[in-house]
Amino acid sequence: MSTNTTDGAPLAANPLTRAVLEIDEYAAGLGWDRPARLFALVDTAHLKAQEPALAVQLGLSDDGAAAALTPIEQEELPAGTPLDEFLATIAWPEVIAGCALTVERLMLPPSAETAIPDDLDDAALAEWVAAHPQREEVRMTVAVLRDGAREAAVRLRSKDTATQVLTGAGLVPGLADALSATFEA
Repeated sequence: MSTNTTDGAPLAANPLTRAVLEIDEYAAGLGWDRPARLFALVDTAHLKAQEPALAVQLGLSDDGAAAALTPIEQEELPAGTPLDEFLATIAWPEVIAGCALTVERLMLPPSAETAIPDDLDDAALAEWVAAHPQREEVRMTVAVLRDGAREAAVRLRSKDTATQVLTGAGLVPGLADALSATFEA
């Protein structure tokens, strides 16, 4: 039995992981240096039953092979608004099962984090990280469901293939917490 799809990507064990990997692959197809993208996650069966025309428009067939969750990209995030402030303004209707966000960032290995100067403001810290020789560009895709389930995929620009994507529920906990807060009343 194969553990990979025909394109070499790993098979996902659950619907949320499949949705995260689908969004990651979509973002990868758009290339790097892109703004953050927000997605609503809807129950595919519910979408097909309640909005058949939209399901057809999204290419959801009746062959039973459709994913359990369908990501629907939302409008572009407002430029100039910090991500945490923007997420604090979101409230999803009940029909939305979850949400996901893909965002690019620079990261440092833990060994380099100990060298970060203490007196830097956010702008100076961003410049310091951008100039660091060990920095790594990453694309993080994080998804959460109303029931608290979460999943993330992390793709390094230096290892930009579907088979090199890291997945796990605890990879980007801060962003998962911020997304979960969009479902709190």
